[in-house]
Amino acid sequence: MTGHQPFNALRDRMSPERRARNADATQAMLHEMALHELRLAREKTQADVARELHVKQPAVAKLEQRADIYVSNLRRYIEALGGKLEIVARFPDASVNIKNFGDLSKLPSTPE
Repeated sequence: MTGHQPFNALRDRMSPERRARNADATQAMLHEMALHELRLAREKTQADVARELHVKQPAVAKLEQRADIYVSNLRRYIEALGGKLEIVARFPDASVNIKNFGDLSKLPSTPE
């Protein structure tokens, strides 16, 4: 391919400041992702996630497009990607991990 340079060659010509800005921008993007972007970053397909969740692939596609989702479904999705979901409330003076969204399956069942 003529006229194309490997990215590493382009990066090597960048100033240290430019490389630092690029690294910061990359980290910012990695901290905010839609579910489908996170799945792709983890190199998983919708079919992979569906197998882990014991659902069909269209259910995963629908889940990824929802604007509102149950915490339990989000937790299962994140775990299917190999992660752990943590809910954090951020305030100007502190951050607090919310723990009552823990694994509800470990709570004792109550009669209805």
